[in-house]
Amino acid sequence: MTILTADQHAHLQRTPFPRATIAGYPRIGPERELKRALEAHWADRITAGELDSAAHSLRLDAYRRLQELGLREDWAIPLDFALYDHVLETALTVGLLGGEAAHIDHGEYFALARGTQERQPLEMTKWFDTNYHYLVPEVADAAPLRPRPERLVALVAEARDAGVLARPVLVGPVTLLALSKAAPGAGRPLDRLPELVAAYARVLAALHEAGVAWVQLDEPALVADLDAAPDAELAGLAEDAYRTLLGAQDRPQVLVGAPYGTLRAGLGALASAAPEALAVDLSPAVLAQDPDYPRRLGREVPARTRLVAGCIDGRNVWTAELRGGLEVLATLGRGADVSVTTSTSLLHVPYTLAAETGLPVDVAGWLSFAAEKVIEVEALAAALAAGDPAVRAEAFARSDRARRTRAASGRTHDAAVRARTAGLPARVEREPLAQRRAAQERLGLPELPTTTIGSFPQTPEIRRARADVRAGRIGEEEYAALMREEIARVVRLQEQLGLDVVVHGEPERNDMVQYFAEHLEGFTTTARGWVQSYGSRCTRPPILFGDVSRPAPITVPWSQYAAGLTDRPVKGMLTGPVTILAWSFVRDDEPLSVPAAQLGVALGDEVADLERAGIPIVQVDEPALRELLPLRADARAAYLEWAVRAFRLVAFDAAAATQIHTHLCYSEFGQILTAIEALDADVTSIEAARSRMELLGELEEGFESQLGPGIYDIHSPRVPGVDELAELLRAALTRVPAGRLWVNPDCGLKTRGYAEVEAALRNLVAARDRVRAEALAGARA
Repeated sequence: MTILTADQHAHLQRTPFPRATIAGYPRIGPERELKRALEAHWADRITAGELDSAAHSLRLDAYRRLQELGLREDWAIPLDFALYDHVLETALTVGLLGGEAAHIDHGEYFALARGTQERQPLEMTKWFDTNYHYLVPEVADAAPLRPRPERLVALVAEARDAGVLARPVLVGPVTLLALSKAAPGAGRPLDRLPELVAAYARVLAALHEAGVAWVQLDEPALVADLDAAPDAELAGLAEDAYRTLLGAQDRPQVLVGAPYGTLRAGLGALASAAPEALAVDLSPAVLAQDPDYPRRLGREVPARTRLVAGCIDGRNVWTAELRGGLEVLATLGRGADVSVTTSTSLLHVPYTLAAETGLPVDVAGWLSFAAEKVIEVEALAAALAAGDPAVRAEAFARSDRARRTRAASGRTHDAAVRARTAGLPARVEREPLAQRRAAQERLGLPELPTTTIGSFPQTPEIRRARADVRAGRIGEEEYAALMREEIARVVRLQEQLGLDVVVHGEPERNDMVQYFAEHLEGFTTTARGWVQSYGSRCTRPPILFGDVSRPAPITVPWSQYAAGLTDRPVKGMLTGPVTILAWSFVRDDEPLSVPAAQLGVALGDEVADLERAGIPIVQVDEPALRELLPLRADARAAYLEWAVRAFRLVAFDAAAATQIHTHLCYSEFGQILTAIEALDADVTSIEAARSRMELLGELEEGFESQLGPGIYDIHSPRVPGVDELAELLRAALTRVPAGRLWVNPDCGLKTRGYAEVEAALRNLVAARDRVRAEALAGARA
């Protein structure tokens, strides 16, 4: 370990914060290199050492690229790399997970993340109001906290050897505990904050000893109203925690990050604790909700705390209005004594626009991905320092051109679409639930009916066919024939397994949102715009730039073909309007309620066509309903009003005999229970396997819809046994009557392989049969 002299210690404490930085950077690799390395390691095709080598190369490439883009100051580049998840990395680094072990190897790391045949993985849920999934630490009262700073220290040394002084990034202690869950029988995780702060202090001391001048601790819990504790309590806990951490002598200077929203009680708390720097979210979307935020920051944050202004939107892909950014910076009242950053980590956007050659030329000119956002940060910081936008004339010219051409474009508004949504009724309702239930008895379903959430494994052959048709190596007819062949195989498999309601398996869909975006007006899609969703899973979010309409049926031919292959009910599969919005980069020139209603109408047309094709059940997936819920409670009612209305528009004209399903996952359902009820679906399926049915407690009171709590966790490669699945099903029956309970996995099966899926579904049906037999025996007794 490096031993610093007194002069070196003093120098670290005087090192200024860089004028331009970013809050974080994508880590999956421009070509998804980390994804491929992870999956190769999990399949035993490469060793742990080879995985580490791939990750090492990715980090060094990222450092070089960020320097080329303009982040050349010391400590400007964040060291936020994670093999799987940054919350897991932090929890292991500070000792919240891992027990007494001095070192966590890849086997234990991935067992926590993905589970093993013998072990359940950690729960997983959405990171604030984003589509990124984090692993939820489980905290026991007496579990030892054993910090392990060695990984971070090694990464600092690796970067230094490459000529980069990189800034370590950790989730802050208050956020880490606020997002954790209590182990069975344990108290509130936040009650362990004093112990955890001591563990953080040891990690900071090790970083200081390694010559680190700045460390970043992110506290997004302070911009949200969470169930874990009220805002005022979290603020008080943060003030105490940071007074303790900042009171230590042997530590780096601390940048506290507050992304994803605005500080309320937390602002005074952090201003009082006075870290050396405070990064705040000043993105356009946040300022639209809280226009006075910059003035409050200027008034309350003491001069000794460097303000790091997140004026460049880290979550959306529109080119920044740099002149507007300068105006926001001026409102802070600090002159040039401000640093510029992204509002959040750039984890949420693709790597670079330069990789996209197929986008409409005009739309491409309106966009900025991660690389372009780094340039915008540097340009804004340079212009602020010089007091003249001409300092970075090219970046400002691109910004001005994007704003001007987008405002003048005829591609963004469709008068016919606007007229149709303007003519919708104020109340959007179907027949009463009891009437629909009676009409749906024609389906002839047994008690505890089984189904899946929709997708089946996407095999290499399916992906190859999709690539071949895109590249022109095969024609559309040959591609359609291959997809029909796969649908026939999936239908036969479901019949053999004994599933009651059949799906077509969705082989033709690259992604549940992108597929619809490709068939709707108002969207465009990328070729290589990959964004990490969790672990090795990536999506390519579509870009919503204009009014939405449906030129032609999207799913009908595939569902109709499947229905012709079986006597069992076939379920049509749609992605709901809120989820399409949540998992796209949305337009920022209209309230989200506008495209939500347009999507509801377009998807309603699809439901009508499915009905005409004889499809008796339609599932409208809304896994992102909770995800878009505003972080502040006072904004939630307005969101839920338009979100529920958009969903109800999809089923508005559906016949009473058409059974409408919806699916939700990774949610704290208690916050949106009223909205779930208001969706008025006939059947609601939810993720419940990882929480072992705990989530059902939130849905128990007053919920009349039929429920399908997932009993098979598809996000882990393990195959649950019949005993385990039967136990979960029995637990569900303590909350939901058998006449209202469905049996299903907790999500789609796209990401799994057929061997594990067939085994798991066979066990699921066997568990259902066992529990149903027990119920019948009990009824006879």
